Amino acid sequence: MTNLNHKHVAMSMMMLMGAGTALAQNQPLKYPETKKVDTVDNYHGTQIADPYRWLEDDHADDTKAWVDAQNTVTQDYLASIPFRGQIKQRLEALWNYPRYGAPFREGKYYYFYKNDGLQNQAVLYRQEGLNGAPEVFIDPNKLSDKGTAALGNLSFSKDGRYCAYLIAKAGSDWQEAFVMDVESKKLLQDKIDWIKFSGLSWKGDGFYYSRYDAPDEQSKLSKKNEFHKVYFHKVGTSQDQDPLIYVDKEHPLRNAGVGLTEDERFLILSTSEGTSGNEVWYRDLQDASQTEFKLLVKGFEYEPSVVENVGDKLLLLTNHDAPNYKLVLVDPKKPAKENWKLIIPEQPEVLQGVGTAGGKLFASYLKDASTRIVQYDVTGKKDRDIHLPGIGAAGGFGGKKEDGQFFYTFSSFVAPPTIYKYDIKSGKSELFRKSEVKFNQDDYETKQVFFTSKDGTKVPVFLSYRKGLKMNGQNPVLLYGYGGFNIPMTPSFSVSNLFFMEQGGIYAVVNLRGGSEYGEAWHKAGMMEKKQNVFDDFIGAAEYLVKEKYTNPAKIAIRGGSNGGLLVGAAMTQRPDLFKVALPAVGVMDMLRFQKFTIGWAWVTEYGTSEKADQFPYLLKYSPLHNLKEGTSYPATMVTTADHDDRVVPAHSFKYAAALQAAHSGPNPVLIRVEKQAGHGAGKPTSKLIDEATDIWSFTMFNLGMNFSTVTTGKKM
Repeated sequence: MTNLNHKHVAMSMMMLMGAGTALAQNQPLKYPETKKVDTVDNYHGTQIADPYRWLEDDHADDTKAWVDAQNTVTQDYLASIPFRGQIKQRLEALWNYPRYGAPFREGKYYYFYKNDGLQNQAVLYRQEGLNGAPEVFIDPNKLSDKGTAALGNLSFSKDGRYCAYLIAKAGSDWQEAFVMDVESKKLLQDKIDWIKFSGLSWKGDGFYYSRYDAPDEQSKLSKKNEFHKVYFHKVGTSQDQDPLIYVDKEHPLRNAGVGLTEDERFLILSTSEGTSGNEVWYRDLQDASQTEFKLLVKGFEYEPSVVENVGDKLLLLTNHDAPNYKLVLVDPKKPAKENWKLIIPEQPEVLQGVGTAGGKLFASYLKDASTRIVQYDVTGKKDRDIHLPGIGAAGGFGGKKEDGQFFYTFSSFVAPPTIYKYDIKSGKSELFRKSEVKFNQDDYETKQVFFTSKDGTKVPVFLSYRKGLKMNGQNPVLLYGYGGFNIPMTPSFSVSNLFFMEQGGIYAVVNLRGGSEYGEAWHKAGMMEKKQNVFDDFIGAAEYLVKEKYTNPAKIAIRGGSNGGLLVGAAMTQRPDLFKVALPAVGVMDMLRFQKFTIGWAWVTEYGTSEKADQFPYLLKYSPLHNLKEGTSYPATMVTTADHDDRVVPAHSFKYAAALQAAHSGPNPVLIRVEKQAGHGAGKPTSKLIDEATDIWSFTMFNLGMNFSTVTTGKKM
């Protein structure tokens, strides 16, 4: 591989000085020159060129120079947008309000997260009882000058003496574990490295965790992750003394995680070959003769998970013979399906999860993507439906066996998170804490509409906007979707999306196939060889909004991240005429090589793989990178990614942006924005979130022909 001609890079940098003029005159931008290499792969007899393969090496000097040159073009363009500064000021004002997490009890303390407003990371506080004085327990803002160290999972020992917690840096999936003495808040000497995709589960004075072997420095953000291992760490010892609990030497591409039931009796091992399907094993730690894991549920066709134990039996949530899921009681000594006892039968609505608290079960259902909660006793007898404030999403239904109350959170697209205290015995919810966002909630509304997709399937869309908006076909729309991995798109509040609504936009969320809004059947209808259904649903939603006079193609922006980035990439290549702006974020753009990096192999159960002759054709047919057509006028596009994204490696976005710039014909800008010291999205500091939102909305509004309008603050909510 030859080095990038740095003379060309320098010339490209000089060209940037004229970008502002090009913007003002609506002329095509001058992009940095991107070299092509003669790389061709043979897929089952089909020759596929990969001219930008060199961009997969994010450590190479020529890749770094390309990223810097692209970022300069992008930032020069964005700086020329006249209202960018006003957008940032408004976003900072909207973001600047106290944000709380629901309290949870550990020992004598209640813990909760709080961000004062513009803090980069939320701080974990604690207080004795609900009326005690709060004090800082863990402040991740002190771990990094720029707020790029984020607090991940944490877990308390059963006696309340210790707290173990995970820290991720710069958005990477790699995490470090630390242990704190709870009473003194003193950090102990314990430190565990190279943890990934893991919880922390305490047993006595130690905890279980999952990790990989230490990678080399050069490839730690891109190399395929293999041989996930489970260890046990005892407080006060060094990591090299941690005993290995489990590894599958015959299957390097399986993930393994363990967790304990609340009484620490059963150690549950779940193994998976990808993002769909798993196998469940167990150890009864009260049985001294059982030194190895025993099979509870054979994998990997279904998605079973242990909720909790009831004495010597295990409550199992499963979609076996129940696409919408059911809850059964399993005797580990007789785990065959014919011995299962039905506790909560399958319902017309999909059962998303079951929590436990106070000896009760709390089943969370989705009805047309909105939360519904039902309380049962452990035998499956229904106690009551739990009344929620409206159509939206609620979470947090669970606690400890001895608890008589717990806290849950409710929110919607136009209602910021509100925390309620729930009394288990009476079934009453009491308002505990409201948000103080500086806007008038009564000025906005959300409605749900349904349209018919290409194959006749009815698909829901949430539409949120300012009340009184005229549906005259001229409204700007931000169409958002995901459509994959059994993940539902439920109502959630975002001050960033609120800003777009303030400016006269419609925020539209499509509940695409591939998610779990209607159970496993809905998921399977949007995966593998049926993935095109997801893109058809998204395109169908845009066509519906045009037909019903909400908007027109010159006013539609589309956005999605990760699998949603793939969605945007596929939609804009299939229907470039239907959208004015495209915003693919951290997307899976190369469907022929995704399985070769970090955890990409785990997505084969969702997408398929180009390594199989029967799956390669349909992947090639929609792969965004491979379906760009030279001379096509594509939407104004800003690809976004980050240099520490080790989930969907930035090479996907690099190669797609390069190919898009080469193929595109027309005045619309085609840019890539590469965030430094950030990852796939989790743990991103507030300052970076605001900067990113500023650039996204500046780019979107400018290219949709919108103008910034000053908004009256309104009352606090």
